[in-house]
Amino acid sequence: MRTGEPSRTAMSAARYRAAHQILEQGKIFKDDLAVRVLGLPEEELLADAPRRAMRVFIAARHRFAEDALAAAVGRGVRHLVVLGAGLDTFAYRNPYPRLRVTEVDHPDTQGWKRERLAAAGIEIPPSVTYRGVDFEHEPLSLESDGPAFFLWLGVVPYLTRESCLETLRFIAEREGNEVVFDYAQSPATMPPDRREQLEARASRVAKLGEPWLTYSEPPEIAAELTALGFSAITDLGPSALAARYFGRPDVPPSTAGGHVLHAVR
Repeated sequence: MRTGEPSRTAMSAARYRAAHQILEQGKIFKDDLAVRVLGLPEEELLADAPRRAMRVFIAARHRFAEDALAAAVGRGVRHLVVLGAGLDTFAYRNPYPRLRVTEVDHPDTQGWKRERLAAAGIEIPPSVTYRGVDFEHEPLSLESDGPAFFLWLGVVPYLTRESCLETLRFIAEREGNEVVFDYAQSPATMPPDRREQLEARASRVAKLGEPWLTYSEPPEIAAELTALGFSAITDLGPSALAARYFGRPDVPPSTAGGHVLHAVR
């Protein structure tokens, strides 16, 4: 991020979520506030149409995360922490009366979001609180009277590995905490055409001042989480995501790409 400016990649992710509501009618992930919070004309949102793969991955990671959250609420979790909240809208369409939400993000992005909420006429419910944190330079600290569910999407690739592990260590401090996050495999694991696409995207976000700093492989992530005490790890890569959300059982299990993962401490 550039000092004094909101996250550009947070805006990009919000545009993909909004475009999914228009182009696929929210088939994978329904978000009735995604278009409204952006305040952009539909034709501008549809400019993202050619990047379907990224759009549906972002929709699938939110669907996976909110399905896991629903199960956690059913088990008695009453606190959701949205790390790197960007323009995420869950807190403003929260269907669980007893679930309180803490949004954690860089102060510049958080201020921009609150301006967008006001401009869109989206009410901030009393169940929502905000914490301003720069993940690369400040340790995460929160007060919670019980296990919490951490929603951490579209953030990990932009942090150093040590910053990622520091956040996971914090989450692992309380038994019963849960986390959903996504991560990217290295371009080196991909065939030339997909490697070129990923490297081009990495170049684009680097020019925005938000370079990708961390790539991970599934065995490496699993070992790190297990060492921290996490269990019940569910890690969906391109093959599993395609089968679960897109009706595509033909994608080879070895296919490298973006992953979304749920783990319980």
